[in-house]
Amino acid sequence: MGGCATALAACRNGLNVIMTEETGWIGGQASVQGVPPDEHQWIETTGAPAAYREYRRRVREYYRLNYPMTEAARQNPILNPGSGGVSRICHEPIVTVQVLLQMLVPFMSTGHLRIVYHTKPVAAEMSGDNVSAIIVRNIQTGDCTTLHGKYFADATDLGELLPLTGTEYVTGAESREQTGEMHAPAVADPTCNQAFTYCFAMDYIDGENHVIEKPKDYEYWRNFSPLLNPAWAPGKLLCEDYVYPSNPSELSRAYFNPLVRELGHGFDWWNYRKIINKDNFVAGTYPSDVTMVNWPQNDYFDGNIIDVSEREYVRNIEASKQLSLSLLYWLQTECPRRDGKMGWSGLRLRGDIFGTEDGLALAPYIRESRRIKALMTVTEAHVGKDQRLAETGLSVAAKFDDSVGIGYYHIDLHPSCSGVSYIDTGCLQFQIPLGAMIPIRVENLLPVCKNIGTTHITNGCYRLHPVEWSIGEAAGCLMAFAMSKSMLPREVREDKTRMEEFQRMIVKQGIKLDWYEV
Repeated sequence: MGGCATALAACRNGLNVIMTEETGWIGGQASVQGVPPDEHQWIETTGAPAAYREYRRRVREYYRLNYPMTEAARQNPILNPGSGGVSRICHEPIVTVQVLLQMLVPFMSTGHLRIVYHTKPVAAEMSGDNVSAIIVRNIQTGDCTTLHGKYFADATDLGELLPLTGTEYVTGAESREQTGEMHAPAVADPTCNQAFTYCFAMDYIDGENHVIEKPKDYEYWRNFSPLLNPAWAPGKLLCEDYVYPSNPSELSRAYFNPLVRELGHGFDWWNYRKIINKDNFVAGTYPSDVTMVNWPQNDYFDGNIIDVSEREYVRNIEASKQLSLSLLYWLQTECPRRDGKMGWSGLRLRGDIFGTEDGLALAPYIRESRRIKALMTVTEAHVGKDQRLAETGLSVAAKFDDSVGIGYYHIDLHPSCSGVSYIDTGCLQFQIPLGAMIPIRVENLLPVCKNIGTTHITNGCYRLHPVEWSIGEAAGCLMAFAMSKSMLPREVREDKTRMEEFQRMIVKQGIKLDWYEV
């Protein structure tokens, strides 16, 4: 999302852009990874740039123009295609791809933008504190190409350009002594990275048998005990009983029943991330609702994928796929049912949603990245609800003079590969400071997603779809502005007059700097 927003803003401001993508789809979290937009409760009216709100509008319009919808759904101004509970706009990943291409294709037509698929960065050429080139490799052919540019934006989910360019970065959890954060651990742990997840889509055809072949690692995951209580009260990962991290003292049973469209009690996994509600479409269009599985039960925290050997990386990627397939197989064969039966054999893996042979998403959903050592780092003291109230008596986030965007999400950290359980705590409506987007040394590399200068704690609220978009859009604008003034990004930030001029520029382009602007 950050990369697409960067390209959109840079092209809009007259720059030429080459955007590389490791898969055959653009869109990151909302497409390749299969995660419906995680957004805040004010998203329909405020709290995001105009371009992101246009993306959301186009998603709804895409369904109205191209799908056989019921008249009620077509006329619904806040259409939620899937009626999923996690977002007000749950939809299919391919729709995000099509909408983003709609927004970008005018710049492709004029030659301002080129998208290169199935390509990943493998090396960098440096000239002092500047990146002079990035070498990329086509993962299908093995051919390498050297890309030169005035600026480089790291929109990779793991911050892959940072080690390649020697840009200083941190990983995992900082200590309380380092950051002063209320929820930071006593001892720093660079390996404490959040779980990642291989999402998959499924529907349910009652009376049919769609049970997949038993995954080779099923027995391992069937008996896996994460020892991260109280998140899993029975001690098993593959189970229904799940304690909400925000209320760990009370067991709240989560329900799974694809035959029940709405539940008035408990937590409902089937409807949680539903991307197609068949009732929104003309009768007979879909035989079933379609739901996306991105649950605690397929969060993979049994190994790390940041700064590990290639062999360990591949092992953990494969193991996470096995976990997701094992969860599906468990749902099909052993999941307890309220009618006394076991399993839902009619659950059908919808690999066609992603076009993948294994039925899983094109890439894993990554929650935590390498993060730059930035000119300033956003900490819990800036945005954490409890810490702000305790230290300042205020229930508003810190104000940043160099704000280039706004966002909100609660501080939500999933279990880590170091054995740390959930951290789930309140956040305040926050700003995105430009200082968190500028590395302490390297001059022409900008992070444009979850690799900005946050901490392990504040990554939990800066990592979601609209915030990534906001970061990317600000970066694309900054590159154009800095080039037009023959300045470096850090010089723009340090020059009060130029900084204010830049802020006026991005406000005119639909970017909000403050939640409380009139």
